[in-house]
Amino acid sequence: DDKTKQAEVLRTAIEEAEAIVIGIGAGMSASDGFTYVGERFTKNFPDFIEKYRFFDMLQASLHPYGSWQEYWAFESRFIKLNYLDQPVGQSYLALKALMKDKKYHIITTNADNAFEVADYDMTHVFHIQGEYILQQCSQHCHAQTYRNDDLIREMVMAQQDMRIPWDMIPRCPKCDAPMEVNKRKAEVGMVEDADFQAQLQRYNTFLEQHQDDKVLYLEIGIGYTTPQFVKHPFQRMTRKNENALYMTMNKKAYRIPNSIQERTIH
Repeated sequence: DDKTKQAEVLRTAIEEAEAIVIGIGAGMSASDGFTYVGERFTKNFPDFIEKYRFFDMLQASLHPYGSWQEYWAFESRFIKLNYLDQPVGQSYLALKALMKDKKYHIITTNADNAFEVADYDMTHVFHIQGEYILQQCSQHCHAQTYRNDDLIREMVMAQQDMRIPWDMIPRCPKCDAPMEVNKRKAEVGMVEDADFQAQLQRYNTFLEQHQDDKVLYLEIGIGYTTPQFVKHPFQRMTRKNENALYMTMNKKAYRIPNSIQERTIH
């Protein structure tokens, strides 16, 4: 059948590649059942759905809440669900097994715990959109992120009527402004600290080292929300390197530029 054929093509492409650059988006976590719609959403956020008529978790996570108490009531529940308590995903384990003896690097627009909990070597992973568990100063006053797992769990326990207690709002150690989740916003970006810069550097070094090699650019579960991070660069790099192969595994088929169609599998 088609699935078996696709799996064989993928296996061959991986075997023949000298280096593999993998772009991973929301579709990969969704395929493991970690979706932002349906029961997983309605069971965990019934009060927010009732108040704001949200239709999915993404909309709810982008909503401009009127107070920090309400913001952190939502975010703490969201982070507990999509980071602290999210179990290991089968497709992440399968991918790790496929990469066992390969030179590879991953760039992901996801901000969940999927790679950490599947025990990847994190020096091979670049989180370009931040991570849910990290906090940054809401004023971006300095380039450092912070992690406090216990505080997130305490917020979930202590909240009432969709608000955390006032004195639980995390504060910036430098300017005392409230802290927020380390994620990119269209107009102001996000705090990119030394760890982020190191991830970026490792990714760019890998790309440079293999720019003329037989590279497989493998895109999994990536749509058109933020094509500037993975889809467009992958297509550009494939165009530049005649030894490269571009492969997409997405729910929808997106148009492939003519210049790379003969080196694309989708």
